[in-house]
Amino acid sequence: MQLVSLIVIALAAALPGAAQKLTPPPGPAPHLNGPRVYGVRPGRPFLYRIPCTGTRPIRFSARSLPPWLTLDAATGIITGAAPPHPGTRNVTLRARNAFGSSRRSFQIVLGDTLALTPPMGWNHWYTHYHRISDSLFRAAADAMISSGMADFGYQYVNIDDCWMVRPGSTDPMLLGPARDAAGNILPNRNFPDLKAMTGYIHSKGLKTGIYTSPGPLTCARYEGSYQHEEADARQFAEWGFDFLKYDWCSYRSVAKGETVAERRKPYDQMGAILKTLPRDIVFNLCQYGLSDVWQWGAEAGGHAWRTTGDLGLEKDTNLPGFYSIAFANARHWEYAGPGRWNDPDYILIGYIGNARQRDQPPTLAKLTPDEQYTYMSMWSLMASPLFYSGDMSRLDDFTLNVLCNSEVIDVNQDPLGKQARIVRHTAEEFVLARPLEDGSLAVGLFNLSAAARNIAVSWADLGITGRRRARDVWRQSDAGSFEGAASSEVAAHGVRFFRLSRRGR
Repeated sequence: MQLVSLIVIALAAALPGAAQKLTPPPGPAPHLNGPRVYGVRPGRPFLYRIPCTGTRPIRFSARSLPPWLTLDAATGIITGAAPPHPGTRNVTLRARNAFGSSRRSFQIVLGDTLALTPPMGWNHWYTHYHRISDSLFRAAADAMISSGMADFGYQYVNIDDCWMVRPGSTDPMLLGPARDAAGNILPNRNFPDLKAMTGYIHSKGLKTGIYTSPGPLTCARYEGSYQHEEADARQFAEWGFDFLKYDWCSYRSVAKGETVAERRKPYDQMGAILKTLPRDIVFNLCQYGLSDVWQWGAEAGGHAWRTTGDLGLEKDTNLPGFYSIAFANARHWEYAGPGRWNDPDYILIGYIGNARQRDQPPTLAKLTPDEQYTYMSMWSLMASPLFYSGDMSRLDDFTLNVLCNSEVIDVNQDPLGKQARIVRHTAEEFVLARPLEDGSLAVGLFNLSAAARNIAVSWADLGITGRRRARDVWRQSDAGSFEGAASSEVAAHGVRFFRLSRRGR
């Protein structure tokens, strides 16, 4: 068996020390990004902003776009309403500017399954906690556009807890009736008009999500949906939300035991309700992996489910807390697929708040550059939802370099929908391998030790044969072709992330 080293660029660039940015900047010519397959239910509204980098203005067009959809050539926003019957439409998206052009296949699937690739976006929780407001939410949507995140496929701007009335609060902004005379839930005074807010976000081609609990109260002790489930779901649809995070929290106080059936009950109920609504709402089950949710979450109508506790509360060991969350999530790789994703929680890099001391302002995450690239690599290989939860008003170049690599995101959004399997997990090494739709294999070599080390992997380990071309997806550069095995020097707590294709691909 031949052993070769994958040396993509000068070795020094892969070793510890510098906080160099690995992702090359996008060029001035258009480059289309985002998922290649997209699900919508028959008869529901359609909204999609084509992700595309390049110098603006860019003109967009689409070959074979169905007549029930309209494309704004200047913004790249597609709107319309799906017809009442299931089916598949194959579209070719195109973008052109003064520097060149780009095209990308885009398959629209009219059926019962949403989130055919992992959802991507932002959630407010780990930055703003109880301080969230209409103005902060709109500013986050603005930043998703201005920062370029939307050009790489980030599309959801999601509110978490604390938008409702808080019973017993002394804060005048949180006082008032929790529901109107008809039983409809009311927002607190930080959100004067939720329908206008969602309309603002939709006008940018983005989508938006909301949060509640099946219990009487949310985790932060705000009004929950217990015994108002259908009314609240219909209110969320009326307001225009596209995503629902349903957090177990106080439901434990009304659950009749700890059986699988009892823990499924509120999710089965809400999942059935959401399917009857006049708009598509992606359903995120947040119940911390209780009763092996990955085995039944899709049956309950879920599109993603948390597999662990909150990442922001996970204690560090000899490794930052995100590692233990990732190791736990990775074990459930066989249960993931299109429309059914294992969710290890949000990406906490850049400026983030303190989950244990929520009144403190956001500070820069205490992760090395290598650890941040590792974090994003693991979430990409695990086909995880990609939700950033840092401060959108303080996005620095390095954070964007981690979040916005088109080739890394292409692995996450691969239409085959296979989560990476664990090839090896020792005290020093963690290796993941993910098959992709085009027949290539995405491989992550993760160094868990405190010093740089050489990590080797054989073709037998990976379940492949023949000569393979290697591409370093972080650096977006080719590494040559290899056969039998490969190895690479990996920085302490770092990663080498490759896409192995058959020769000639």
